[in-house]
Amino acid sequence: MGRLTGGDPSLLRRINSAVVLHALRGGDARTLTDLTRLTGLSRPTVEGVTEGLIEAGLVIEAGPEEGEVRRQGRPARRFRFRAEAGHLLGIEIGPHRVAALLSGLDGRIIGAGTREVSETASADERLERVRAVVADVLRRTGVARGTLRAVGVGTPGIVEADGRVRLGTALPGWTGLALGERLSRSFRCPVLVENDANAAAVAEHWKGAAIDSDDVVFVLAGLSPGAGALIGGRLHRGFGGAAGEIGALHLLGRGATPETLLSTTGEPLHPLDEHAVAEVFARARRGDAGALAAVDRFTQRLVHDVGALVLALDPELVVVGGWAAGLDGVLPPLREELARFCLRPPRVALSLLGEAAVATGALRLALDHVEEQLFAVEGTVTARR
Repeated sequence: MGRLTGGDPSLLRRINSAVVLHALRGGDARTLTDLTRLTGLSRPTVEGVTEGLIEAGLVIEAGPEEGEVRRQGRPARRFRFRAEAGHLLGIEIGPHRVAALLSGLDGRIIGAGTREVSETASADERLERVRAVVADVLRRTGVARGTLRAVGVGTPGIVEADGRVRLGTALPGWTGLALGERLSRSFRCPVLVENDANAAAVAEHWKGAAIDSDDVVFVLAGLSPGAGALIGGRLHRGFGGAAGEIGALHLLGRGATPETLLSTTGEPLHPLDEHAVAEVFARARRGDAGALAAVDRFTQRLVHDVGALVLALDPELVVVGGWAAGLDGVLPPLREELARFCLRPPRVALSLLGEAAVATGALRLALDHVEEQLFAVEGTVTARR
């Protein structure tokens, strides 16, 4: 299944094909009369386009609906979009786990899997774990690898357009890694790599807390926080893909690093030691004075970092995700600080997708790629200019 271009006799036919495919993609089977009404095209045009889509394997003739009253004469033919004509993968590669989501061409998830991985694992070990979780999901769902049409990947780090990680300090051996190229060896379809916070922002806009907002900042909160932003409904990567790297603000004279701020011993926490971080917050909930002070320092840094981004972008909504999304009391001080510093404070909400946000956004990245091919969509949320 390729673009609806090469063998088509005209641009008009390609446009008509995309229009009919859009009308069918909602899920319900449609008659030619339905499609004529929905698309505004003539019946002969709709009939010709539909036959072409059947030949391409994207549309199939459906049987009569259950309970439909049989009338005299030949029943009206019904057609539906074949979401099963191809499949998409969304992959998250993180410090402690890798995850994969599998969907049909309609974006509906039909399979999922996760595997733990050590934060000290080498790049080769981490990629092997990715291949293992993908193989497991495909096996359990009975989906052939050859039906994959696109693979989206969310990863920490600054990601270039070709899928190379220009800078990735969170994972060993990640800086300079040609991640897109390495993963492409396992698939016969495009592999699209994106920063994890960017992917999560896209996910929240698609299925989470930001469905109704086009100007959004998603904060992937942690000891090395990052952020993704949608401006006017489009993902904003910046010139070199480094937009939203708020974890580097301490380099501009902000003082101590987050892992120092959250320490109760005078020794900085390891940025990837989630157990140590959880222990500090647990002690704070029990009323430990030192832990309470550490959490307060960390929260103040987080809200100031987010405030800097809000002042620059003026989003309608800030969504907080990552492990800090589960911490008590994150939202009230964030709202208070943004109200103090910002001319127009945004709404603030917790992520609705939780730990599934990055993989879900990666799946949306793959879906956007396929939509650009099938539906001649211009300017999708994740398209690179």
